[in-house]
Amino acid sequence: MNNKIQFPEIFLWGTAASAYQIEGAWNVDGKGESVWDRYVRLPDRILNGDTGDIACDHYHRMPADVALMKDLGIPCYGFSISWTRILPNGHGAVNPNGLDFYNRLVDTLLEAGIVPKATLHHWDFPQALQEKGGWPNRDSADWFADYAQIVFEHLADRVHTWDTINEPWVVAFLGYGAGVHAPGICDATKAYQAAHHLLLAHGKAVQRYRQGGYQGEIGLRLNLNHLIPASDNEEDLAATQRVYDESHSFFLDPVFKGCYPEAFLEWLGPHRPHIEPGDIESIHNSADYLGINHYNTDRVHFEIFGGWLKARLTPFSAPSWGTTQMGWGINPAGLKAEVLNIKENYDNPKVYLAENGCAMPDIPDEKGFVADYERINYLRAHLIALHEAMQDGANVQGYFVWSILDNFEWERGYSKRFGLVRVEPITLKRTPKQSAYWYRDVISENGITL
Repeated sequence: MNNKIQFPEIFLWGTAASAYQIEGAWNVDGKGESVWDRYVRLPDRILNGDTGDIACDHYHRMPADVALMKDLGIPCYGFSISWTRILPNGHGAVNPNGLDFYNRLVDTLLEAGIVPKATLHHWDFPQALQEKGGWPNRDSADWFADYAQIVFEHLADRVHTWDTINEPWVVAFLGYGAGVHAPGICDATKAYQAAHHLLLAHGKAVQRYRQGGYQGEIGLRLNLNHLIPASDNEEDLAATQRVYDESHSFFLDPVFKGCYPEAFLEWLGPHRPHIEPGDIESIHNSADYLGINHYNTDRVHFEIFGGWLKARLTPFSAPSWGTTQMGWGINPAGLKAEVLNIKENYDNPKVYLAENGCAMPDIPDEKGFVADYERINYLRAHLIALHEAMQDGANVQGYFVWSILDNFEWERGYSKRFGLVRVEPITLKRTPKQSAYWYRDVISENGITL
């Protein structure tokens, strides 16, 4: 009997983080203001009034953080670049201090034997461009492409794997639809227009990358949580399809099929985005790989008061699993289902599991150590489910734990901890958790003992 699952010999293991959540130094060395820098200063937007002003202070502690990753045997680090550290006003004059920081980060990673993987945009849009309309303004696609080209010119000689935009659904529908993320706007029409422009921005950035002849690969990162209809009733099935179309088809179909889901656009009616001739052609075939961020499964109910989708989502957990500290359902089979859905319906593209992880209570002992076996069980079960999908033919070539450090968790402030490494409040002392050592062993063995 085989008591171990083995991953392919060439499989990219890593961990990830984002600029606003860990860097701090929000107005240091010429950095401009982002929408999140502005949003956290508005009353009653962030739990406990927390901000990312200091966060984990990674901007000043970067060499030590990279050394810690090396000690933990992390082969690849997925980081994001702060747009306003490079271009304080979103476009125009380049800030050399910002470029210097990311040049030093990349060089420090390479010296430590860690592969750098960069994301161009993880939600921290320039406030100066927000004042010109933000993502609902069609010019945003060109602003982003110009920014991307500057970054490529300075880093693409050493960084060979690029995500353009992280979770455009979140940017559009939490930032412009629900108003619970920066910039805090509640407007369905702007949300869908922003979603289209985010895809167009991705496509135009990929065009710049390919025209530059850079040696590497570039893709898009989507949050694909699993959806289960609450029943077999026609209303629940239709509601599930609408939620799926907004979170999945709206982003996947243009990239991989060259079209938007027409029935869903018809449902949107007056909220349907304006799409100009040539837009779809810019978006289609614009991903060398797909980055999947997966955390949880939701059950979908028809709900007449459920917004424009007429749907209500509730957490779904597999038997004996419960929920995470975020209140998200734990269902490892949902990851397998999502990956196989991509295989079967989108011609089995190359996939990285770009984010997977969980927030747990993480109670430290008297020495500050966290024996986070709940997180280990979560990660282990999801890796087993991922391996099962790969055995069924899914083209998965890497896996990244979210996150390397406990950090600023957006509207929840510092109340939720996803890290493999504990970051102490105030002192910001780093202490690897039990899960960090467990993950080091998984990487070393390139597999999991059952």
